[in-house]
Amino acid sequence: MAESVERLQQRVQELERELAQERSRRVLGGGDGAGGRRIEKMSPEVDSNPKNRLMALKRMGIVSDYEKIRTFAVAIVGVGGVGSVTAEMLTRCGIGKLLLFDYDKVELANMNRLFFQPHQAGLSKVQAAEHTLRNINPDVLFEVHNYNITTVENFQHFMDRISNGGLEEGKPVDLVLSCVDNFEARMTINTACNELGQTWMESGVSENAVSGHIQLIIPGESACFACAPPLVVAANIDEKTLKREGVCAASLPTTMGVVAGILVQNVLKFLLKFGTVSFYLGYNAMQDFFPTMSMKPNPQCDDRNCRKQQEEYKRKEAALPKQDVIQEEEEIIHEDNEWARRCCTC
Repeated sequence: MAESVERLQQRVQELERELAQERSRRVLGGGDGAGGRRIEKMSPEVDSNPKNRLMALKRMGIVSDYEKIRTFAVAIVGVGGVGSVTAEMLTRCGIGKLLLFDYDKVELANMNRLFFQPHQAGLSKVQAAEHTLRNINPDVLFEVHNYNITTVENFQHFMDRISNGGLEEGKPVDLVLSCVDNFEARMTINTACNELGQTWMESGVSENAVSGHIQLIIPGESACFACAPPLVVAANIDEKTLKREGVCAASLPTTMGVVAGILVQNVLKFLLKFGTVSFYLGYNAMQDFFPTMSMKPNPQCDDRNCRKQQEEYKRKEAALPKQDVIQEEEEIIHEDNEWARRCCTC
């Protein structure tokens, strides 16, 4: 019985890979998408094509090659208040592929947030998101998974899609975005990315809805989520015990929209290599305060793969050729300098 279940699971994974390959061929080959015709070339010329306004960033010297955005695949875990808006922004920006992971359904209680609509209540969030996003931009390739990544069987599948779900099937995604609302899921993403050496960005909004943050995590180079964990994680407390009966977290579409915007702005800077990417950027709505900082990895991190990635990063850094710093000598102006004499006698 166990063997037959395992064979079925393997077959499901094979079919998913074949479906992803077929979708990749259709998108890369210029096939039509739902809701409109695929635009073969992004042009900086001004006309009714919205993509041309994105390409104007190249003409203005902000980005060297904006069209490269179509070559990237980004995985978003959590399609709620921050994740859904993040997915919409990346879709409008022309990302090549989005992989969406969430196990929840759309509820009428979600309508105080952006993106989802009342008629989508009852649908899985990933299904509702895919339908909306395809209509916004048919050029984007979507892959959706309606499950909880923290379970053992789903975690392995999640790892597989991060490793092989890139724009070209069999290659890893370019970036993972954490838009979840609990520590267990964040730690799961952290574990997966440390094991794979996968760069990711974490985001969150506070329970009182008036502050939030984003964080870039490069395994081995910067602190992972386990290097400096919140007290609830460090003390090994079950976060379910912290929930107060009859009390739900506050939710403001403004705060979530701001955090999603900051997150996507840094995603674009990271992928297209312009500006400065923030390793940590906070947002306090009460004072409009945006603190920034960077954290080095903890050599005694509890995650063994984080420690392994740190050693790998050190080896790579040591192998880089050292650059000699050449100090330019200060030019000495002699007293008989013609201009000096002229200035003294004027």
